Amino acid sequence: GFSDIPKTDYGPDLFVKAVEGFLDKLDLKDVTLAGISIGGVIPLIIAAKQNPRVTKVIAINPYDYGNGTGLARAGAFAWLTVNLGKVPVLGETLTRLRNPYVEKRVVLGGVADPSAITPGFGEQANASGRRPGHYQAFLNLLRHAYLWDEQRQLYGEIKVPVLVVYGDHDWSHIDERQRTVAAIPNAKMETVPTAGRFLSLDQPKRLADLIKAFA
Repeated sequence: GFSDIPKTDYGPDLFVKAVEGFLDKLDLKDVTLAGISIGGVIPLIIAAKQNPRVTKVIAINPYDYGNGTGLARAGAFAWLTVNLGKVPVLGETLTRLRNPYVEKRVVLGGVADPSAITPGFGEQANASGRRPGHYQAFLNLLRHAYLWDEQRQLYGEIKVPVLVVYGDHDWSHIDERQRTVAAIPNAKMETVPTAGRFLSLDQPKRLADLIKAFA
């Protein structure tokens, strides 16, 4: 996206505070929160805090597994990106230089159908990633990714209805999906066929239908 790039730690607290602040600022009530990947974990955390503004949650391919290295499962280039990104100086150098071919291969590892990554999407992603400060923020996000796993311990406090949606080609393993759903009281789960990590790109209509039906 094209949001601000603050110089801070990119862990769960930053994102949770931003979303809760948005809800408070607009005085939103009876809210159904939905999100993908770490954006799927954020609503679960907010629901676990029993924020009274949130009445339903839809978590799509929540990123709460693999000790923060789930991205590495997208393929060889993604594995290199994640693991080299942990190395001081080397991570900064490689990420700053940015290689369009490598980035494309990483993104393609997140979809079941390569045609879901349109030229326009690629251009937008590239433009966003070339903004000043972006590569530092991305590395910071990678280096704090393990914190998302720790949020599962909060799920037992959730009291609102929750729908967890997975693409059948998501990076998470089946046992990891079952573990997440089992941790959320009375959660429902849907698996969308021919869909990967970027489920909204692979199967936009099917996902929209699930959201509308649950909300």
